[in-house]
Amino acid sequence: MEIWPGKPYPLGATYDGTGVNFALFSEAADRVELCLVDDDGAETRIDLPEVDGFVWHGFLPGLQPGQRYGFRVHGPYDPAHGHRCNPSKLLLDPYAKAIDGQADGDESLFSYFFPDGPDSRKSRLNDQDSLGHTMLSVVINPFFDWGQDRSPRREYHESVIYEAHVKGLTQLHPDIPEDIRGTYAGIAHPVTIAHLKDLGITAIELMPVHQFVNDFHLGERGLSNYWGYNTIGFLAPHNGYAAYGTRGEQVTEFKGMVKALHEAGIEVILDVVYNHTAEGNHFGPTMCFRGIDNANYYRLVDEDKAHYYDTTGTGNSLLMRSPHVLQLIMDSLRYWVTEMHVDGFRFDLAATLARQFHEVDKLSAFFDLVQQDPVVSQVKLIAEPWDVGDGGYQVGNFPPLWTEWNGKYRDTVRDFWRGESATLGEFASRITGSSDLYEHDGRKPIASINFVTAHDGFTLRDLVSYNEKHNEANGEGGNDGESHNRSWNCGAEGETKSKKVRALRLRQQRNLLTTLLLSQGVPMLLHGDELGRTQGGNNNGYCQDNEISWVHWDLDADQRDLLEFTRRLVELRREHAVFRRRRFFAGSADHGGESEVGDIAWFEPSGQHMDEESWANGFARSLSVFLNGGAIPEPDDRGQRVVDDSFLVLFNGHDDLLRFTLPEEEYGASWLVEVDTGAQDVDPDLVLTPGSEVTLQARSVMVLRCPRSGEAGAPSGAVARR
Repeated sequence: MEIWPGKPYPLGATYDGTGVNFALFSEAADRVELCLVDDDGAETRIDLPEVDGFVWHGFLPGLQPGQRYGFRVHGPYDPAHGHRCNPSKLLLDPYAKAIDGQADGDESLFSYFFPDGPDSRKSRLNDQDSLGHTMLSVVINPFFDWGQDRSPRREYHESVIYEAHVKGLTQLHPDIPEDIRGTYAGIAHPVTIAHLKDLGITAIELMPVHQFVNDFHLGERGLSNYWGYNTIGFLAPHNGYAAYGTRGEQVTEFKGMVKALHEAGIEVILDVVYNHTAEGNHFGPTMCFRGIDNANYYRLVDEDKAHYYDTTGTGNSLLMRSPHVLQLIMDSLRYWVTEMHVDGFRFDLAATLARQFHEVDKLSAFFDLVQQDPVVSQVKLIAEPWDVGDGGYQVGNFPPLWTEWNGKYRDTVRDFWRGESATLGEFASRITGSSDLYEHDGRKPIASINFVTAHDGFTLRDLVSYNEKHNEANGEGGNDGESHNRSWNCGAEGETKSKKVRALRLRQQRNLLTTLLLSQGVPMLLHGDELGRTQGGNNNGYCQDNEISWVHWDLDADQRDLLEFTRRLVELRREHAVFRRRRFFAGSADHGGESEVGDIAWFEPSGQHMDEESWANGFARSLSVFLNGGAIPEPDDRGQRVVDDSFLVLFNGHDDLLRFTLPEEEYGASWLVEVDTGAQDVDPDLVLTPGSEVTLQARSVMVLRCPRSGEAGAPSGAVARR
């Protein structure tokens, strides 16, 4: 087959209408074969003729999209010095835009024979050919009619993020055609989009959609990798979520999904896993990076380069000081923004990306590259600010451009509503934007991505239904999943017929949702929490690609009520700027205290201002906060002063009824009840006056609104403190 010299850039397989250019980086190689695989599985091998700057390249005229291919890299196999080239292994292109098939766990995928083991002195090099057992890269057609597609470009303070799983969200939806359930096309279906829009979601954060590998050990137990945190292709949409084919069709389908979501005004954020790959530790298979240039892609143990330095708990970590790793990550990020039109990224175990050497360093090369990149720096960048290495918990320590999953918010809010002592001060800090974590380096409340639940852990319903994890279906003897969940079952473990317990659980769900959606910062909902989704107490559904993890859409009356309650909360947040300020309150950071400008005030249930003794009372479970709609310092997008209604939010974390006295008239002449998590219905005609008492149900929240003076329908004399 005729092959021309081609070009060393861009890396990967690039179709230009006349043929395909192939380019692969490998400093370790002394020969690279391009392998074309036909529909019958037959292979044609072609030596790449040129190498420039360790990039091997060639151009095949006439080659068309849909062609499957791989590489065989000839070079040293010397694990003790970090080299693991093995030309008997057909390797994926690290820059593949699409991938066909799945790896099956066959012994031929490994560079050692199973009886020997990789550490045995008698271990023989496994030279079995992996073709037929591994995944194949696919040449794609990059052309797509985007029409008038534009990113919705929501500001952070306007955002409500919805963490969702491509398959789990739609797999059981009865109104979506069966052949597209659980796919990108299922997400794009009008029924799915209508649910998101009606709920008020502004951004959907998709769990990993980069091509991932189903763990072989799970397959042996009849399970599979459901979550997808096992990436092998950083530029390829996962083929298991494609309805119409895996020879490039998944790329077109993904783009169609993004286009449909954008038309509905919904941003697309991807959960990305750049901290490790699916090849695992030295026991793992050779499918891509390991066989191409092991020492350049992976962090190896300094004293023993046959083993991998792991801060992710998955067997390996990418080498974040390698320019080729950094180039791959940045090329991948730019590709998803420019070619796939996504609007942001959530970085899994992002602390690992900051480990240029061994310590976590927010001045590492990766953050420098992101900061100066004209494309990547302009989209949403969300860090999961921890990993499992030493010093890996880095909440509040990421650079100013970044936002973070606020794990301290999750823990504090859970503790407050389950009745833990001495949480009032930190609870106040968390619901007002966590200035103690983010203000020191100039960041704003939007740096805090607030969440109570996420994919990893209990669902919202399970959080109030189980004291203990119930992961029996995972087959790991209960050794997997977090054991300290900060959950409370409300008096009975799991499902119960007790009306009292069920009522309390519903109230607790409403409490947690109200707290989340009315806190300063950016709220993130877990898919199905608005529907009362349960996983039966399984807090580690990573391997449960079944009805345990999928969202069920056959709702009972309580679930429909919870959905409508959540929708109204999102609407309340959207309509009132006082809940989504761009700047911190002027109060002190230790517990969100009083401020001279009057933008916020804290009260005991008696109506008296909180003092230091009140904050220090470890047995206190209740307080109220005044949010002044007339003292919002930032202007709107047109430069106009923002003036909103004022609000009084009353929190009763006690296990009994509690009477609250409303503050004096300077904070509001009259109040309307907007939310009461302890009542079936809210009386729209009820007007409360200063000094009056209101009774809150045990463990409940009440939200009162003082309309701006002169508002149509406002009670006579209603004013907000200016």
